[in-house]
Amino acid sequence: MQDREKVIEAFKDAGDAINAGKVVDLTGLDRKVVDKIMTQLKAEEIIISPKKCFWTLK
Repeated sequence: MQDREKVIEAFKDAGDAINAGKVVDLTGLDRKVVDKIMTQLKAEEIIISPKKCFWTLK
């Protein structure tokens, strides 16, 4: 499974808005990798922020 898929799965499994730190915990990926992937997902509008610093799938 690619890193991007792991991040998306983490959002699906969480069921609620989570922050980048929680994504790191759930995926085991490096924080820089998670931040880069989340930036891409934000730009593609795959994830949205219902409250400051927390993200969920659109």
